[in-house]
Amino acid sequence: MSPRRDVVRDNGAAFEPRIKADPGFIDAYDSQLDTALRPGDLNEFIGQDEMKSQLRVVLGAALNRQETPDHLLFAGPPGLGKTSLAFIVAREMGVGTRVTSGPALGRVGDLAAVLADLKEGDILFIDEIHRLPKPVEELLYVGMEDFRLDVVIGKGPGARTLRLEIPRFTLVGATTRAGMVSAPLRDRFGYQYRLNYYRDEDLVQILVRSASLLKIDLTADAAREVASRSRGTPRLANRLLRRVRDFAEVNGKGTVNIQVAREALSLFGVDELGLDVVDLEILRVLCVQYPGRPVGLSSLSVSVHEDAGTLEEVYEPFLIQRGMLVRTPRGRVATERAYHHLGLEVSGTLPL
Repeated sequence: MSPRRDVVRDNGAAFEPRIKADPGFIDAYDSQLDTALRPGDLNEFIGQDEMKSQLRVVLGAALNRQETPDHLLFAGPPGLGKTSLAFIVAREMGVGTRVTSGPALGRVGDLAAVLADLKEGDILFIDEIHRLPKPVEELLYVGMEDFRLDVVIGKGPGARTLRLEIPRFTLVGATTRAGMVSAPLRDRFGYQYRLNYYRDEDLVQILVRSASLLKIDLTADAAREVASRSRGTPRLANRLLRRVRDFAEVNGKGTVNIQVAREALSLFGVDELGLDVVDLEILRVLCVQYPGRPVGLSSLSVSVHEDAGTLEEVYEPFLIQRGMLVRTPRGRVATERAYHHLGLEVSGTLPL
């Protein structure tokens, strides 16, 4: 495999820096500003030091052997950099990138078209890979292992199988629910890593870099304040930074200091622990409406007017991490810390 420039093709023509995405794919970042803040290589990627060390070995060995690296699977909560890592892998290897998602590959023909369009050594990034339909996933097995496709043409006695050879490629999969990735698919990835929430120190570095790119005069205290309310998530940290910048511009503040940061974050409903309006509403339902009693997920969903899957995947993990909510066989229970945070008296015996 010969390294190429980090480009993405469209109808065979090379161009940069846009990303070719299939219909239905939603980019992990929802604006040009987010794309501009994405790290370009492993040296710019802040945090996840263990993963970076391992990935350097995997990619470096593949480059030395002039081979495509093993298929890579990144798991973890949203906003931790799984999409950025896919583009970084392509840049480190000097190859092109094809982007799609599990829900976008609804039929076998969709996957066949994507794989047939790949060039030698390309990176195929599939976001939310746990949502691949079963027939599509089974076709992907052969593509990952043997780099060929067995496509059935026709139906009944007249059906025949057409074997297509495809170039060697590297599949980079991303998932927010690693447990839903089937064992046969997971075992075909040569490298698997779960990204963890970021430390505040790492988020401060990310915010300082983002402030420099966005030309924001951000003090060290303000960076620490925003980092402490970012739920350990770089995407949220950058989003809060932009809201703080907006507040400072509207109110005629030149420098974003800690006071400006606190006023802005308070205005946008993010408290000192990083809890937002929905987080606080969840705690109020548990502490006020059902004090000391477990609440089922469906009841909690109706009470806060939020989808049950969103509660379970987005809000509950952070509240559990902060020690304010406990999952029990009978339902969700608020802890003493949740009562204290809301300024309420503890009712009965609760989890500490």
